[in-house]
Formats: sequence, structure tokens, C-alpha cells
Amino acid sequence: MSYKVGGGIEVCLVRKAAETKQDLSNRGIGKGQISRLYGSILIVLGGERVAAKILVPKLGISTEPLTLVEWKAKEGDWIEQGNIILLVETKKIRHDIQAEASGFLHILVEGGQEVPIGTVVGLIAETREELEALQKERPREVVTAAAELKETPSVKAAAPSVAETKEGERILISPVARKIAEEHMIDISKVVGSGPGGRIVREDIEKEIEAKKRVTVTPAEAAAEVYQGRRVKSTIPLRGMRKTIAEHMNRSLLVSAQLTDMGEIDMTEVVKLRKSFLEQEEVLGTRITYTDLMILVVAKVLRDYPVVNASIIDNEIKIWEDINISVAVAVEEGLIVPVIRNADKKLLVEISQAVKTLTKKARERTLALEEVESGTFTISNLGALGGGWHFVTVIINQPESAILGTGAITDRAVVREGQIVIRPIMTYSFTFDHRLIDGATAAKFMASVTQLVENPSPLLV
Repeated sequence: MSYKVGGGIEVCLVRKAAETKQDLSNRGIGKGQISRLYGSILIVLGGERVAAKILVPKLGISTEPLTLVEWKAKEGDWIEQGNIILLVETKKIRHDIQAEASGFLHILVEGGQEVPIGTVVGLIAETREELEALQKERPREVVTAAAELKETPSVKAAAPSVAETKEGERILISPVARKIAEEHMIDISKVVGSGPGGRIVREDIEKEIEAKKRVTVTPAEAAAEVYQGRRVKSTIPLRGMRKTIAEHMNRSLLVSAQLTDMGEIDMTEVVKLRKSFLEQEEVLGTRITYTDLMILVVAKVLRDYPVVNASIIDNEIKIWEDINISVAVAVEEGLIVPVIRNADKKLLVEISQAVKTLTKKARERTLALEEVESGTFTISNLGALGGGWHFVTVIINQPESAILGTGAITDRAVVREGQIVIRPIMTYSFTFDHRLIDGATAAKFMASVTQLVENPSPLLV
């Protein structure tokens, strides 16, 4: 359905049917008139078509910026409505963004960058002519408010950026071209602009980048980079999952008073118990692991130590009703902690199945955001990676207040009833937030865990 307004016709779909014409005007959508509103709002703009926007979505309850991991299509490619065109990442979770219209892709923000929720990172042009127009002139910066977020005022059209050489010569360059040039260390004074009035546009910089890649570099030149007297072999950008891990670990140490209690647990009875479970693997329908057993043990003990299953949030101690065990899973890019919800109410078989499902999804990068949120206590089984008898200092997964790291099970000489015997021993490292958990409470908690592991018969009840 179309409506004539002045000299042109244009229809644009808007997300929220409850928005009024004034709301739309306040958001700066278009410069023409706005026509009738229906269940799906239709806007008619005087004379010009507005390209479909590709927005950074709000995922779950997080309001943190997202990282654009990878565009699935290249600049100018034709894309179909419903196709996956962009991969974004937040809190180590990746999410596919689909095209809401068919057309030619125009990328505004390149992959690898962090952007706030609601940012317009790309446009979809209906025709090749429209795409070429978008490529020559950078559209105004638009940040559209996501659902449940405060609306961001519209930003006026960005004027061409003007740079000056050392000789004072003025250089016309678009803002996006200037940003890309800075990122790739391109000398814009040597670039010939192809835009109006000799203005340097994105395509000009991209050509320079490609030309730079084709230049042959000798081994001596490649090894020439030196930082504070040390030769640089390679430089890797800190971004994506690695950047998230770095920020979370640093923040955890800054906001809490962490203390680590270390010790050993005799695993003799648990080893026997697991062996019996392995013999029943076909009947149980799952292969029970030591991680599964430790989750069951900790979940049961946490019922008696609510202060360990708690968090300090906004100067308040929140004792959690739910016991949700986060399980650290090593992946290629780092570490991710999916959550076993209500672990204290699950049977061992249910815990085992949940761990396997979440571990598989973690390694395939298909976890949903809700599957890594709302943990109340973390277990990290470092023993699964080998390394023998050793201790580590594990860092709390905020906003939780404790984490248990378990080491490998190794045969050790111990004294039992005055005799030196060989027993399977597992090391542990229990880090807790001393602001909330006293040393005595931490000691009692680990004593209870140790007792249940060394005498696991109650687990079978």
C-alpha cells in the first residue's frame, strides 16, 4: 500500500505499533510527512526512500555494548530477507542477526568493533543506484532505542570531516573513511578522493588497504617491530571473548576481597562409586563424570550454607533461593560458564545430561544468553585438563561469592590408622569473598564437602 506525498512516495516499516507520529518525528525518522498508522506502522517520506536499518539488538537483560564478530556478507552483496547477515557477541555468547528486508548491503560499522545496543551498523538498499548513493555519502549517525531502553536523541547529519596536512592543505574525507584510515594507518594525504569535490570516501581507503597488503615485505622488515627493547613476533587485538574474560577477571579482583583455601580430598570411595556408575552406563543413558558428582555434592552442601550461595549487590547481601551451579568449560577462545539451574533439585543423571548438553553447546558456540546467566556458585574442574598434583588460585565469577576449583586425581602416599598407604587424592582450591564469607564459614563449608565426598552414600538417597 502506498501514499503520495509531494513529489515522491515512500513506505517504511517501524517496529513498535504503539508509537505515535510525534514519537517518530522526535526520533528523527525522515524529513517528509508521516502518513497513517496501522498495526505495522507505515511512514511515508517526502521524495526519498529510507533504506532498511540493521540494528544491534538487546540480548537478554544485559545493556552492555556488543562486539560485531563478523559480517556474513560483503559490502554491496545482495541479501535476502531472513538471511543471517551478521554475527554479534556479548558475555561470550554469539547471536545471529537476520536481514529484515531484501536488498544490497551497505556496511556502516566494520567487524571487530564494539557498539552500543540500538546502533545502526548497516543499511539495506533496495536498488543498486540507492546503494551507490549511500556509499558516496555517509548517512547521519542513528542510534535507535532498543526495547525497554531509554530513547537516544537523534543526531544531526554528520558533516564531511576536514583534515589538514603539515603544509596546511585541507583534505575532505568522510568520517567513516577517516576512521578506517586511522585503524589501518593509511596516510590520507597520499590518497586521491573519488567523491564529490575530491572527497575521500570509504572505497578509496579500502583500495589503499588492499594495495598495502600486496606490498612484498622482507623477513627483516617483518621482524622490525620492537617494543621497549623486545622484538614483536605478532600482535593480536584484544577483543571478543578474550576481551570479555580480561575485563571480568580484572573487575572480579577489584570489587571483592578474595581469599583461597587449599587442601586435599581422599577420592577412594568416589572412585569406586563412579566405577559402578560406568558399569551401568547403558542403563543410565549417560556417562557419569567426576564433575557431575562434584556438582551434586556441592549443590547439596550449599543448602546448609546459604551465605556461600549469596552475592553482594548494591551494598546489600542477597541470599539466593535457587542453587544454580556454573560449570567452567574450556573452549578454543578461552573459558565460558554455562549454568545448571536448580542443581540441588536434580538427580545425578539429570545433572550429567545437562552438563553434556551445555558443554556441547558451549564448544559449538550455540549457547543462549540465559544459559550463562543467573549462576550462584561456580565449579571449575581443572583436573580434567591433566597436570597432576597441583594447586591454583581460582578467581570468583562475579557477582557470585565463591568458586571451587578441583585438581587431578593422583595416587599419593597418605597416613591412615598409623600406616602409610597409597590413595587417590584430589586437590582443591576454594576461593571466597571475605567481605561476605568468614574464614570459619569457608572452612566448615569445605569440611562438609570433604566429608560427603569421602563418604558418598547419602548421594544415593
